[in-house]
Amino acid sequence: MHPNAERVAAALRERGADGEIIELPDSARTAQAAADQLGCEVGAIANSLVFDADGAPLLVLTSGAHRVDTARVAALIGARKVGRATPEFVREHTGQPIGGVAPVGHPAPIRTLVDVWLDKYEQVWAAGGHPHTVFPTSYAELLRVTGGDAAEVGD
Repeated sequence: MHPNAERVAAALRERGADGEIIELPDSARTAQAAADQLGCEVGAIANSLVFDADGAPLLVLTSGAHRVDTARVAALIGARKVGRATPEFVREHTGQPIGGVAPVGHPAPIRTLVDVWLDKYEQVWAAGGHPHTVFPTSYAELLRVTGGDAAEVGD
């Protein structure tokens, strides 16, 4: 298993998460690619999107069926500006590449918002630290393991 996925697996175990990381045969850099390989609805994929919120990292776990409304998110967290992070910014703050960012396993805690739409699914899938790895979880477990806040983030 990739070292990033091993770090994520350890972080999940430390937090008492139930799901095990699995390796996919193909890259799952998009929610649709992950859903196709897992045989689930795209909305059940928890996209891990890192934003630059006034210079600080913000992780938004959103349903694969949504686009994040950055103006709404900025208002929610009291930021002047929330924008897409560069690949370098993402790797600096998560230690993981875009397309494989996990909800946990980062060098330091990252403020996290969890899309309430994910609560519509009994099981959701999140990235495991590498574009070929994912793990099953639930909305409640995502909130617990990330210490994130439930939020309406999409449109």
